[in-house]
Amino acid sequence: MPNLKNGEFTVPLNGINHWVKIDGAENQTIPLIILHGGPGGNHYVFERTAGPLLGKKRTIVYYEQRGCGRSEKPYADDEYTIKVLIEDFIELKKWLGVEKVDLLGYSFGGELALEIANHFPEEIHQLILSAPSLLHTDIQKMVQVTGFLSIRDSNIINKISTCFQTGATLDAIYNEVWEMVSPEIVDLLLFENQEIAKINRGLWEESNLVNTGLMNHTLTNSPIEVPLLDRLKEIHHQVLIMTGVFDRNTGLPISKLIHSNLTNSTMILFEKSAHFPDLEETDKFVKDINEFLD
Repeated sequence: MPNLKNGEFTVPLNGINHWVKIDGAENQTIPLIILHGGPGGNHYVFERTAGPLLGKKRTIVYYEQRGCGRSEKPYADDEYTIKVLIEDFIELKKWLGVEKVDLLGYSFGGELALEIANHFPEEIHQLILSAPSLLHTDIQKMVQVTGFLSIRDSNIINKISTCFQTGATLDAIYNEVWEMVSPEIVDLLLFENQEIAKINRGLWEESNLVNTGLMNHTLTNSPIEVPLLDRLKEIHHQVLIMTGVFDRNTGLPISKLIHSNLTNSTMILFEKSAHFPDLEETDKFVKDINEFLD
């Protein structure tokens, strides 16, 4: 029997206690499992913004990945590979007791959704990707570096110019920029509407949840042998890609690249959004998802 009752749960998956929340169980739809970004983020903002609106029509399952948000840390700092994240997900699906699920992944969660669908296609019904990433690809690093340049902060422009003049590698430039940016600059990168950015940052602070950086470090140092980009054509599910036209973090180039390599995808643009259309155009975001899943 499906284990679908509204509430918050502590669920052991591969020996790690995970935070899980179910909402909208009374709707009795195919469960929509939400995959957060980061890597190493959490659902605190989403479950207070777009999430409850989706829960009015859909059965929503939130879970925070190992070592993230309110879930338990693994025993070793390197237990964050794509392989183990997929294994955790399959254990969650077994706990839910359902045949198939839909996936909604935002940012890195979109990339993880594609990995899950590629490894276990029979477990997944449909996918929704909001501002999906392609971690550790040169194109994503270039999108972020040029995104920071477009903010027109003189310190960043000078730093990037100096790096290019000294012949620094793209990786070195990318790391240098991220080490020097302030929270205000990050907000300018991630949001077009800075009033929404303030609300988001307020919720981040209210949550008291911290991204340790361990997941990102492990994923950087443990790449999959065949990159996801080279496996996208193997994914035949219906996929909805949702991207803000001002996204300076993963950006239109990444979404278009994913879209062009999938066999059955639709892409929707959000004309007033950057990296988080779920926050900057919430009503359209929810409407588009409901129409796609219906």
